[in-house]
Amino acid sequence: MRRLAAALDTGPASLYVYFRNTEHFYAAVLDELLGEVRLLPKRSGGPWEDRLASVLASYVQVLFEFPSVARLSVFTRSTGPNSLRLFEVLLTLLDEGGIQPGAAAWGVDLLLLYATSTAAEHSTREEQPGTFEDDSDMALALSEVSAKSHPRLYMLRETMLSGTPEERFRWGIDAILAGLAADRIGAVPDAHLRRAEVD
Repeated sequence: MRRLAAALDTGPASLYVYFRNTEHFYAAVLDELLGEVRLLPKRSGGPWEDRLASVLASYVQVLFEFPSVARLSVFTRSTGPNSLRLFEVLLTLLDEGGIQPGAAAWGVDLLLLYATSTAAEHSTREEQPGTFEDDSDMALALSEVSAKSHPRLYMLRETMLSGTPEERFRWGIDAILAGLAADRIGAVPDAHLRRAEVD
């Protein structure tokens, strides 16, 4: 906050007129960036899952361009207008897909957490070159794994490192959506739904 105040040629105390604390400031920065998220895919129509994946991919791309903000977004919850629009669009798409309201209400948080962690991980890897060596280390470790001591790992060693980042990201979204739609998923407790209806 002191650095920001100095850049604006003012004192830190004056910033706290607008922001309660640094977390509030981070949330405001994050919300400003979320205004860049493409909430409508380039092509209208198409399966709702594709449109939802497109919105989340745009969200990841926005965070990816700002590595420090991507990492902050893991533990910063923004409640500004751009964040609320993002929530509304995702909830609308989940509703279009027939996801039950309770599952959608809790599921949208899970989808954004998955997208946020993806952005934070990959932006950090781009910013710190040494992290790419971790991939080589993992590939080497898997190539040397014993079928006797780690039979499942041995059988899946190539698959574990396969796929492009885009393929793996979309697979993760589809896995979450399948879980939200599954009959076996535990329902959101009725008490929470009744409270929402009253509110």
